[in-house]
Amino acid sequence: MRRVMVRYRVKPDQADWNAELVRAVYEELHRADPTGFHYATFRLEDGVSFVHVAESEGNENPLGELAAFKEFQREIEGRCDQPPVVMRADEIGSFRFGPN
Repeated sequence: MRRVMVRYRVKPDQADWNAELVRAVYEELHRADPTGFHYATFRLEDGVSFVHVAESEGNENPLGELAAFKEFQREIEGRCDQPPVVMRADEIGSFRFGPN
């Protein structure tokens, strides 16, 4: 299982627009319903920081195939105060977290 976490901070005037772009990704994900893929996005308390967590059973990332994700990525550098940082995440433990 492959897990990745992405975190970044957007400019204050871009936070709501970023959230709308993220919602569009979820709308398309629900239609595509990729097997073995789990994804969650969190907007942090400061209102401008976002964390995305993706988990896939295979090596392929279905997000790259989605038009809404391509739109989300377009001009992301212009929306951000701190650019996205991608890190692999190894689970140590969890309790009733996620879809399981």
